[in-house]
Amino acid sequence: LGCASVVVGSPIVPLGSAVTAACTIQSELCHVLEQAKVRITWMLDNEPVVGSQHRGLGGTEVSNLTLPQFNQTEAKLWCCVEWNGTKQRVGMAEIRAGYPPAKPFNLSCALNLTDYGLTCQWEQGASSHLPTTVELRCARDPEPTPLCCRRSRGQAVTGCSPEGGSSRCTVPRRLLQLYRRMEIWVAATNALGTAESEHLYLDPMDVAKLDPPTLQTIQSIPFQTDCVALAWEVTRSNAHMELQCELRYRAPEDPSWALVTGIVSQAGTTRCCGFLFGTQYHFQMRCQRSSAQGYWSEWSPGRNYTTHEKAPTGKLNTWWSTQLAREGEWLEVQLRWKAPQRREANGRVLGYHVTLNPRKRGRDPPTVCNTTHTQCNFSMPTGTRRVYLSAYNSAGESAATEVTLLERKGQPPARLWAVPGGEYSLRVHWVAPPAPVTAYILEWQRMSSEPSHCSACWQMEQDGATTTALIQDGIEPFQQYNISLYPLYKDTVGVPIHTTAYSKQKAPSYAPKLHLRSISKSSAELCWDPVPVEMQNGFITSYTIFWANSTTEVSSASVNPSLSSFVIRELKPSTLYKVHIMASTAGGSTNGTSLTMVTTVLDDIEVQFLLLTLGLIFALLVLLLICFHKNGQVKRQFWPSVPDPANSSLGKWMPAELQEEPLQVPGVREPGLATISTVTVLERAVGKQPPAWGKEPITQTTGTFPTLPQPYVRQEGPGTLGRGRAAVQPCRGAGGSGDAVQYARVVGDGYKGQQHAPPRLYLRSSSTQPLLLDASPSPKPYENLGFHRFHGTAPQGWPGDDGCPEDLPATFPLLQGLRIGGADELHDCRTF
Repeated sequence: LGCASVVVGSPIVPLGSAVTAACTIQSELCHVLEQAKVRITWMLDNEPVVGSQHRGLGGTEVSNLTLPQFNQTEAKLWCCVEWNGTKQRVGMAEIRAGYPPAKPFNLSCALNLTDYGLTCQWEQGASSHLPTTVELRCARDPEPTPLCCRRSRGQAVTGCSPEGGSSRCTVPRRLLQLYRRMEIWVAATNALGTAESEHLYLDPMDVAKLDPPTLQTIQSIPFQTDCVALAWEVTRSNAHMELQCELRYRAPEDPSWALVTGIVSQAGTTRCCGFLFGTQYHFQMRCQRSSAQGYWSEWSPGRNYTTHEKAPTGKLNTWWSTQLAREGEWLEVQLRWKAPQRREANGRVLGYHVTLNPRKRGRDPPTVCNTTHTQCNFSMPTGTRRVYLSAYNSAGESAATEVTLLERKGQPPARLWAVPGGEYSLRVHWVAPPAPVTAYILEWQRMSSEPSHCSACWQMEQDGATTTALIQDGIEPFQQYNISLYPLYKDTVGVPIHTTAYSKQKAPSYAPKLHLRSISKSSAELCWDPVPVEMQNGFITSYTIFWANSTTEVSSASVNPSLSSFVIRELKPSTLYKVHIMASTAGGSTNGTSLTMVTTVLDDIEVQFLLLTLGLIFALLVLLLICFHKNGQVKRQFWPSVPDPANSSLGKWMPAELQEEPLQVPGVREPGLATISTVTVLERAVGKQPPAWGKEPITQTTGTFPTLPQPYVRQEGPGTLGRGRAAVQPCRGAGGSGDAVQYARVVGDGYKGQQHAPPRLYLRSSSTQPLLLDASPSPKPYENLGFHRFHGTAPQGWPGDDGCPEDLPATFPLLQGLRIGGADELHDCRTF
């Protein structure tokens, strides 16, 4: 509004210090505030702060504010008045806070001989949060008085100022005095003060950095084959100086540089020795002033050179394995060896020769193997025990190494174990055997599901007294290795000892997959396939089985890693369980996928018993159903039907008078028994032989039936012998036999529960002709002549003897075989 002014004690203050401010309002200049009471408030950025207010001179309103601790690096302080219920900003002051500049350090300078500028660099301290000016200053040393870069009474000569906030700058040549001491320092200045670095007192030429030399030629010295000669040239800017130089070189396989010092630059050439034959080297060179003050030049651009070769030297380390072949006449040999070291190879080895005989007088023996590899398979006669191995390059062939193929029958080491020697190495330890050992062979193979063989995975320990070795070739972390140790004796090879090891372990790549082999109501048998060895990533220490249902806590069991199955017991019937397996190594554990299973209600034995019971019940039901539908047939099978003689054709053949005559049937004297009312007794006809009954011969009788009718049916009375059974005696003819044949004893009870039938006449025949079945043809009806004679109706001339019929009509074949049992009880043919 133009009627307010804000004044602060200092616009730039140290961070954390107090800040004071005053705001003055002139009401006559603020027309809107003439009639109203002025109320002054403060705001620091957007935060309100409280100050005091009083009336000043000339009708002004003054508000004073004190901030005891200002902790912001930059802020705006606003003075406000209230008008119409709102705050109006009428004045503002900007406040900044920070620290004094930090002291620069690590000041160093170098003189570039190309333009003779002095370049200095340093490190700046912590930020002051305030605008800061940095200068590199130079002045003459108080003694002696310099001709330039002199320090005036109140002002130092400014050398240069860095650009873009960097920490280096270059003082131009016109501000320097060469070969004179100068004072050089860095000054940093801001509103809160000035800080200076340590002062340097130096001659700019003492810090001159020379340009690097240039290597011109490198060549071998013919007469000294392990030496080379080098020639170089320095730059024109350094030609007038006395310099000392250094040479460095290394082969690609060398871990560090070889350094040659004390080379004088004026010579321009130098000679170095001790180089390997047939080896490539990389050379570089640098120089400095001979006074040993100043800086070394940068290393010159590198130059490569390969020394000349010569024939390989030294013996080759060998290892072998043999087996008989071709019915024992030949020996299959696998010979392996290590490539010669660089110092012995003397260049690049082109190949190897294997022979069965040594070279003699320049004559080359037959070669069984010529290869560029470090192994060879060949056959040789069983009696041969020595072969000869040599290496060759472009310069010649080495002396042959004699290899004696010894048998493996010596003592083995007492113990072997291995520990990690690093992520890519294994440290092997062993206990030496009692016999003295000349050397050891260490052999290792990476374990995998598929068979493999590494021909280079072996090494020889030449010191027979050592008991430890480090394996570095081909070792990878998380892979299992099988290590074998062979002791070498003077005239034999020891039996190997083996161990396994990991250089580093971690959790398995995956856990086995569970399979349910069997399950019952209270147990479940699980099985799994072992994790492949290349996926184990360490030694499996244990398998852990976890199982749980929806209501109980998780249960677990640890399983030996050598097992591949486990039985979970004490499960609840008909319950769903979730099961998973965890495989563990020393480096961690991995969980497998979950398997869901449900226990059964019954065990297998219970299920079999239940099925057997149900089968029996079903069979019984089927049987009952069959019996229900086949009642008649079943009844005949278990209760056979006894033929009823009364319903036979013989019973129907009875004369009409007899059928009409009611028979006197006495009452039943005993329950379940019926009596025979009438039995008809017939005798055979005269002169005819009846069929045999049983085994007793029947004496032939002669005669005829009597002329008088005789009773042939007797009704048994109450006192008759046989308890309700019909006892009948046979009739005796004049010439008849007294032998009796029982005709029948008939029980009158119902057969096995059958209802009692009315008393009937029963006849039984020993004839084989159909008689009792209805289905059989009935005989031709005949008249009973005896019956008619009894009633006085017999025809005239009927033959008879004692009133009993003797012979049956010849035309009645069915009755000629009938005999009556119990004939002794019959005294005559009458009806009782």
